[in-house]
Amino acid sequence: MLHKVSIAGLTMDPASNTPIIILKSEETDQAIPIWIGLLEATSIASALQKIKYERPMTHDLFKNYSDLLSISISKIEVCDLKDNTFYAKIYFISKDGKFEMDARPSDAIALALRFDAPIYVADEVMQKSKIGDSEAEVLDTSEEGKKWADYLESLSPEDFGKFKV
Repeated sequence: MLHKVSIAGLTMDPASNTPIIILKSEETDQAIPIWIGLLEATSIASALQKIKYERPMTHDLFKNYSDLLSISISKIEVCDLKDNTFYAKIYFISKDGKFEMDARPSDAIALALRFDAPIYVADEVMQKSKIGDSEAEVLDTSEEGKKWADYLESLSPEDFGKFKV
């Protein structure tokens, strides 16, 4: 089963200064945080805010090229979560048929925004990413590390800023 999601926000992880995109299920309100790169976060934020640059950025260039070839995106799907890494697929439609490609979720989301394509998350990913269902993996066993693990485990979707990068 697939869950349609929307982008609930973009924020920065205070510990690592890494951007986080928050996807929120439209059915259950479950939030899924995905740590992404700064360039991808900038691309997503610019698409959300409808910012146009004088020269095309990478995802805009891909959109322009796809339009030239009459290729569109029907949907993207965050399809797996293995070893704290999210995986995504982009579903394309062309005059020659349908095809899909593996992608990082951040790139898939940046493209979905440009193609006005829906974003989905697989049920398996929703289950694996639920906060509180399992013990947090603590790599830093110092007192400071335990404090950060407790803090991150207690976060809710409301704790994240809306589209701030």
